[in-house]
Amino acid sequence: MQYIEEKLDPKTADCARALKSLQEELEATSYYHQRFATTTEPELKDIVGHNRDEEIEHCCMLIEWLRRNMPKWDENLRTYLFTSAPLTEVESAGAEGAGADGDLSVRSTNR
Repeated sequence: MQYIEEKLDPKTADCARALKSLQEELEATSYYHQRFATTTEPELKDIVGHNRDEEIEHCCMLIEWLRRNMPKWDENLRTYLFTSAPLTEVESAGAEGAGADGDLSVRSTNR
């Protein structure tokens, strides 16, 4: 890692570990997805697809941990996830995107 763990407070060290783990899971997801896309043998394709999907699950778990432990993750995920507007326009949608609960982020209220 790019930090000296002994110099970090425990919370920052945990966040760094989670972020590094997320990087690794995303990289693994990419490798498996590429293999899935190019594998022609059906049984191997099924196994590689299963492995890719497991890595995606791990990514989601880490993202949720980050959301719970780093406020900016929570803020941005609430803004951008489950939206239908173009992603470059979601933030500027403001009040026009307000849901029934008064939340100003643009996303489906059908959860």
